[in-house]
Amino acid sequence: MYIVTSVEELKQLYGDAGEASITKVTSVLTPFYRRMIEASPFMALATAGPEGLDCSPRGDLGGVVRVENEKTLLLPDWRGNNRVDSLANIVRDPRIALMFLIPGSNTTMRLNGRAVVSIEPALLDSFEMDGKHPRCVVVITIEEVYFQCARAVMRAELWNAERFVDPADLPSPGMMLKAAKADFDQETYDREAPARAAKTLW
Repeated sequence: MYIVTSVEELKQLYGDAGEASITKVTSVLTPFYRRMIEASPFMALATAGPEGLDCSPRGDLGGVVRVENEKTLLLPDWRGNNRVDSLANIVRDPRIALMFLIPGSNTTMRLNGRAVVSIEPALLDSFEMDGKHPRCVVVITIEEVYFQCARAVMRAELWNAERFVDPADLPSPGMMLKAAKADFDQETYDREAPARAAKTLW
């Protein structure tokens, strides 16, 4: 197997990036970039830490993040599995990368920057939902932001309902847990999961 081992080889293979690929990168939110990000209810959050890399899904009603200003985004950390992989990485290495998806749009948004984890009471209170508050808010400072061309989403036909997979054809969470731990109670876990999730969204 021939393996590419240098940036020079990659440049020979791919050539130079087009003008639009360079021009679209900004260090602040343009009005149009803000509209795109505010329309996104879902993103992937990538972080790095001493143990390695992590990428976790984040979603929320309306928009997944709040735009504070042209350089700052606020991400409330709602209920999850308490592994805190992303947060543990951020407090030790502030570098982050985000990818926003907008249902129905083939254009995605990408953002690189730095983050801190805040537990400022007034900030937590500002995200109140059904009488509950996030345990912390990730405050993101933008270093670069840009849109990604639509080809990947188009190839995947991501929003084509005719291509949606029937969840019944996939392993359930309980099945996957039982595969990792033979005596795990798969049936009870799967039976109670929908109600448990509905009660702990926030």
